[in-house]
Amino acid sequence: MLTFPEIDPVALDLGFIQIHWYGLMYLVAFGTAWWLGKKRAALPNSGWNAEQVSDIIFYGALGVVLGGRFGYVLFYNFSAFLDDPLMLVRVWEGGMSFHGGLLGVLVAMYLFGRRYKKTFFQVTDFIAPLVPLGYFAGRIGNFINGELWGRVTEVPWGMVFPGAGPDPRHPSMLYQGFLEGLVLFIIIWIYSSKPRPLMAVSGAYVLGVGVFRIVNEFFRQPDAHLGFIAFDWLTMGQLLSVPLVILGIVLMALAYKKQPSMDSK
Repeated sequence: MLTFPEIDPVALDLGFIQIHWYGLMYLVAFGTAWWLGKKRAALPNSGWNAEQVSDIIFYGALGVVLGGRFGYVLFYNFSAFLDDPLMLVRVWEGGMSFHGGLLGVLVAMYLFGRRYKKTFFQVTDFIAPLVPLGYFAGRIGNFINGELWGRVTEVPWGMVFPGAGPDPRHPSMLYQGFLEGLVLFIIIWIYSSKPRPLMAVSGAYVLGVGVFRIVNEFFRQPDAHLGFIAFDWLTMGQLLSVPLVILGIVLMALAYKKQPSMDSK
């Protein structure tokens, strides 16, 4: 069993304001996406410029925050929302949903595409490789906060998290950061380094994140107010990820059906 490194979630206390590590992880996420986007835009014939990269990160940030909050309330805490609708805007109390954030980003990308006269999938194909490292940073923030812990385990690296009882648990937020962050980034970055049919990169990302999320949910402790949705193992996160897997497969199939030779050029 490993000892959980209890890190003060407040990175800097200036008296009149506190800067939290979790908030800094968001800055790292958006900063990394901006840097990677600049690199992609600088490639020959990319069709993107620095101004567009800066704007797409701004649109994406709004989509993540607003979609993540709305998704958490609607997918995971809807009964509490009915009792207290104002909880939707009290973001300082915590509560963000990955699937809600993803939907928020998709809406933001649609609006961005309309502004710059780009198709929806031109935008999502460009931004897909920029996303996973930001997700990794967010999960590091969850780990520092000691939240989103995993199920009770006997593995040697199990940790006792504050507020989670005396039993060691899977550090599932680190599993998610590793698979849905680092591993997925490597896969999508390498895959997108060569010309691919329109929709293929988007499909690969959606498929990958859906599969990895389903796997990681087997180690994550289900939300206390939801528990298992069915069969004593199916979680809300897995239920919401199944459509992602299906959508990813469909997008890739359609992409290569329309332009089967693009990736060989």
